Amino acid sequence: MNNYEILYKDVEQEPKYEHIVKSVFDKCFEEENIQDSKLYITVTFTNPENIQKINKKYRNIDRATDVLSFPMFEKEDLEEKIKTKDFLYEDILGDIVISLEKVEEQAKEYGHSFERELSYMLVHGFYHLMGYDHIEEEDKKQMRKKEEKILEALNILR
Repeated sequence: MNNYEILYKDVEQEPKYEHIVKSVFDKCFEEENIQDSKLYITVTFTNPENIQKINKKYRNIDRATDVLSFPMFEKEDLEEKIKTKDFLYEDILGDIVISLEKVEEQAKEYGHSFERELSYMLVHGFYHLMGYDHIEEEDKKQMRKKEEKILEALNILR
């Protein structure tokens, strides 16, 4: 069973995206030791117009962005669920929405591959779903360390 579902909203379906999603989430789930948890993620690939609408509706920020994450659990609740293995048949870890156009732009801007940028967006979104954030500097360091560990394990380097 996959630990994810991929949706496409007003963008072309692309098999290479699905390969990237699978490899990234397989490694994330393995790293966090939740591969048998029945948790799953919905990833929606879309365009800047759609992500801007979602950003405005749910965050009251009227601009396009690269990735949005909508976790289903508070960090402490999720940690308890994982520790006690208290899962329903399937529990939604959360939703990640990614603007493919923004991924393309940022890959060029940062001088690395589309695969690297998309992988980073997926890992970044995953750790938001796991309850991590980057508002405080100390939290940001912890989140970045986890993100980089996944990307290095997948040999997806800058």
